[in-house]
Amino acid sequence: MTKTIIAIPQKKNITVKAPASKSVFQRVIACAVLSEDDVIIYNPSFCNDCKAALSIAENLGAEIIIENNKIIIRPGKNKISNTINCGESGLSVRMFSPIATLFNKNFTIKGTGSLKKRPINEIKAALTQFGIKCQTNKGFIPISVSGKLSGGNAEIDGSLSSQILTGLLIALPKAKKDSIIRVNSLKSKPYIDLTLSILSDFGIKIKNNDYKEFHIKGNQQFKAINYTVEGDWSGAAFLLVAGLIAGEMKVTGLNINSVQADKKIIDAIHFANGTITVNTDTVITRKSKLKAFKFDATDCPDLFPPLVVMAAYCNGTSEILGVNRLIHKESNRAEVLQKEFKKIGINIKIINNRMFIEGGKITGGTVESHNDHRIAMAAATAALASEKEIIINNAECINKSYPNFYKDLLDN
Repeated sequence: MTKTIIAIPQKKNITVKAPASKSVFQRVIACAVLSEDDVIIYNPSFCNDCKAALSIAENLGAEIIIENNKIIIRPGKNKISNTINCGESGLSVRMFSPIATLFNKNFTIKGTGSLKKRPINEIKAALTQFGIKCQTNKGFIPISVSGKLSGGNAEIDGSLSSQILTGLLIALPKAKKDSIIRVNSLKSKPYIDLTLSILSDFGIKIKNNDYKEFHIKGNQQFKAINYTVEGDWSGAAFLLVAGLIAGEMKVTGLNINSVQADKKIIDAIHFANGTITVNTDTVITRKSKLKAFKFDATDCPDLFPPLVVMAAYCNGTSEILGVNRLIHKESNRAEVLQKEFKKIGINIKIINNRMFIEGGKITGGTVESHNDHRIAMAAATAALASEKEIIINNAECINKSYPNFYKDLLDN
């Protein structure tokens, strides 16, 4: 059943704990499946993408125990299933496809909703170089894989997504032979930094040669560790923008030393002359007289929606680089931002790889989420300083990444 949210203009002066990072949690789940013993994960996320990753861990033979604010993953305790359901998670389908091939079984990897429309040719292109038999549905899910990943050399394209590289970097240390991955035009380097950081926590060593070549020793062991998931800068970005336009927001639970790509929201706020205070684990923003800014979001494309909200309240026309990273998100996110923000009074132009947002008055109105969680979150954030309410259709899509978003933003 679809859900409609009415977001009304309101002043804010609240403290919110950032949600757990789904990017971190999904990677930790993947590593835990390959570990030598039980892994205990604190501060888990129960968004839909993370639920899908936990389900995949069970499909790959792990026992999942949920206790209060922790999850215990016990690898190798259950029977392995031949079917993996990734839900709508683009990371899970690209990350777990290589990992599944370590188990030397035939797998069908499927998904739901928007994932059915997201091309996954790069998975087949990568896995076949390692001798894995891989069939797709004309470049889309479901995927069938068979054969055992034993290592070797491969060359992959990193221009559209780094997620298949993440999957290979996690899987190949468990392969029998050493491996070398050569990468062309890698984008989203911070996401690879995140993967490498988590792998290091699990005791895995990988040599990174300027993001162009990765040397991976085979037969490595994933240590059984306790891991606390840090706060999510992607979700926090919307909260921080909310403070800039509607009062004051104090966001706790953030790691200021994080390698998450979307920590770059701090730089963008500075560029827009926003008032921001950064402490060890807390970031505070206050209502500001914002000026137009320029920002390169090529390596952090998930920041486009909160940046568009911030730009809408700036004096002048802001420019964001990296539009071509938005085509294969949950929606064609650039076109959707342009279409839906026009409905609430903001003009957006897209010229090649650049987006130009004319600051002005958000008038309110009705928008469609296009089942894209970040579009719904952007609309709700924009409503805080709007002239009138904003009605968001299909608003439940936020469950993909941040189920408590409306409660944290609107109900406090």
